[in-house]
Amino acid sequence: MTSQSLVLPTPASLGSLDHYIQAINRFPLLTAEQETSLARRWRDEQDLNAARDMVLSHLRLVVAVSRQYLGYGLPQADLIQEGNIGLMKAVRRFDPERGVRLVSFALHWIRAEIHEYVLRNWRIVKMVTTKAQRKLFFNLRSMKEGTEALTQKEANEIARTLNVKPEEVLDMETRLAGGEVSLDPMPESEEEYHVSPVYYLTNKEDEPAHIVETEQTERHRRETLQKALASLDERSAAIVRARWLRDEDEAAVTLQELAEEYGVSAERIRQIEARALKKMREVMV
Repeated sequence: MTSQSLVLPTPASLGSLDHYIQAINRFPLLTAEQETSLARRWRDEQDLNAARDMVLSHLRLVVAVSRQYLGYGLPQADLIQEGNIGLMKAVRRFDPERGVRLVSFALHWIRAEIHEYVLRNWRIVKMVTTKAQRKLFFNLRSMKEGTEALTQKEANEIARTLNVKPEEVLDMETRLAGGEVSLDPMPESEEEYHVSPVYYLTNKEDEPAHIVETEQTERHRRETLQKALASLDERSAAIVRARWLRDEDEAAVTLQELAEEYGVSAERIRQIEARALKKMREVMV
C-alpha cells in the first residue's frame, strides 16, 4: 500500500485545516472486532478498501499527535501530512493476531515520520545527530519544570534519564530558548570583574582573505545550485524554489498551498519535492 493507493482527505482538498479536522472527526471509530476483520482482509486479500477504512478511522489520532509539535514553528498541516504517511505505514505492517490495537501500534510510526520532518526542517537540525540527542531534542521541553533555566542538578537528572551528558542538556536548552547574549559592557561588582563579549569579539569578516574566500564560496554555491535547478523539470524547480529558496523575509509555501496551485494532492507535491531534492543532491556532489 502506498499513499497513492488511497485517496485521503487533506486540508488542501477541503479548503482549510479547520474543515479538514471537522471532516475527519465524522469518520467513526472502529470496534476491536471491526478492526481485526479489516486488518485480516488487508493482510490476506490486499483489500484496499479495508486499509482505507482503518486509515480514515485513525486520522484524528494524527491530528492529536501533530499538536505536540506545534512549538517548533512548522505548519500543522505539513505535520499532519507527514503523520498520515506514518499512519499508512503502520496499517501496512499491522498484525491483527498480536492482540494490540492499531492505535497503540500506529503511534510509533506517526511520531517517527513527524520526528524526521521536524529534524529535516528545524533550525538546529545539524546539531541533532545521534539517537540520544534526538531523544533530548524532543523530550527536553516536557521534562523541564516551569520556564526558568535548568539548574545543574536538574540538568544532571535529565542527562541521566536520557543517557546524554549534562553539558548537552544545557546546550540544547540554550539553543531551544534562542536567547540573546548582550554585547554591551556589564557593570562591575565589588567581588568580580566582568568582561563583556564586546571587548573580545573580533569581526573576521573584514579580513581581506576571509572576504575573498567567502566570495569564491558563494559564487561556487550559486553556480552549483543553478546547475542543479536546471536539471529539474519546470514544475519541480518551481516547487523547490517556493519551498526552499524564498527570501529571508518570506515564509516558505506549504504543501497544501502548492497542492491547490497545481491541482494535485499535498502528498503528490511532497513526492515531487523529495525526488527533486534527491536529484539536486546528486548533481551538486
